[in-house]
Amino acid sequence: MFRKILIANRGEIALRVIRACRELGIGTVAVYSEADRDSLHVRFSDEDICIGPPAGRESYLNIPRIVAAAEITGAEAIHPGYGFLAENAEFAEICDRSGIVFIGPTADQIRRMGDKAEARRSMIEAGVPVVPGSQGAVEDVEAARAEADRIGYPVIVKAAAGGGGKGMRVAESAEVIENTFTMARNEAAAAFNDGRVYIERFVQRPRHVEIQVMGDRHGNLIHLGERDCSIQRRHQKLIEESPSPAITPETRQAMGDAAILAGRAIDYSNAGTVEFLLAETGEFYFMEMNTRIQVEHPVTEMVTGVDLVKEQIRSAAGERIGGAPTLSGHAIECRINAEDPAHDFRPSPGRITAFHAPGGPGIRIDSHVYAGYSVPQYYDSLLGKLIAHGSSREEALGRAYQALEEFIIEGVKTTIPFLREVLRHPEFVAGNVDTHFLERWREAG
Repeated sequence: MFRKILIANRGEIALRVIRACRELGIGTVAVYSEADRDSLHVRFSDEDICIGPPAGRESYLNIPRIVAAAEITGAEAIHPGYGFLAENAEFAEICDRSGIVFIGPTADQIRRMGDKAEARRSMIEAGVPVVPGSQGAVEDVEAARAEADRIGYPVIVKAAAGGGGKGMRVAESAEVIENTFTMARNEAAAAFNDGRVYIERFVQRPRHVEIQVMGDRHGNLIHLGERDCSIQRRHQKLIEESPSPAITPETRQAMGDAAILAGRAIDYSNAGTVEFLLAETGEFYFMEMNTRIQVEHPVTEMVTGVDLVKEQIRSAAGERIGGAPTLSGHAIECRINAEDPAHDFRPSPGRITAFHAPGGPGIRIDSHVYAGYSVPQYYDSLLGKLIAHGSSREEALGRAYQALEEFIIEGVKTTIPFLREVLRHPEFVAGNVDTHFLERWREAG
């Protein structure tokens, strides 16, 4: 086991990793930008080191500075958290060449799944169901038109190096495919410095259901059930739950088997998530694989009793993972952001003047926020996550709503009032939602 781990991240995920390390008896090193000098992950780590100015590209995305910080402090491993460098194959390679363990999958695994067109090809070869579409990247408008005609409209054009909804455009008919293809390619080039795109059939009113997998370096690979992440805004998840209220035990088994097939296709190790689109017909299709710990990992932890971050560390240290756990009860996670829902969710940085976290049976709060904390403008607006667990979905929903009622954050606008509205919406209570639910609801007024 490692003696010291550097956490190459900030905010609530950095605190989450520090807690897991302490339980394992491992020392921690926090890195921070000048904007995060007063952050809790700096206060609670064993050591800390400033790696640059506030801008992410000069601090949390600066690979030489992070590797130097690990070498200076004698850290044997680096945990990247999520975001920033978590799915950067070059960073994983540099860690390996520097004699530092990257707590995650291999650079090759990250690279293969990070290229969405390559991932799609790999899944087809492995026998994992995929949405009908192009075999790889589409080179020009003429090829895009031919593929769309073959697949059948509507189609969606996606960035091959994409994520987070960037470089994604839907074409309803042949009349708009040229414009759609051009806009998607331009967005992809601007966001990822890679203009390659591919085309898939656009699945109408799908649910977003993902399977958590965990592998070790001895060839063992398990899945830990599913998470339903259908409540989204512009492809960004807002509420997640496990198990999904929409799938049968048979579908759960088939989806879990498909996730294992996907992982075995690339000899996957460490934590990862295989994401699927679930059609209204009950058919499901591979969408992508995230080669890191997810923001919503606490949902799985609550229903399985497995500490996924500790399992990540153990796997990276060469230990064997345990067997597949049994799911117990129901869990719901609400992401709380410093955003103003009344004004199109615009960011709301500023100083938090009051903070009170709720408690009670089945309630977990993952947050780095405190009264007096200044929310910086440079990073993601996530303030924390409220996770509620109950013996049933109804109990988990009730606990989540009550906890949101008790949650006090003043000084900045937050999504708490909006989340309360969603949890009380009849369609959500009935479990009858899809990835476009919020758009239809807000358009309806």
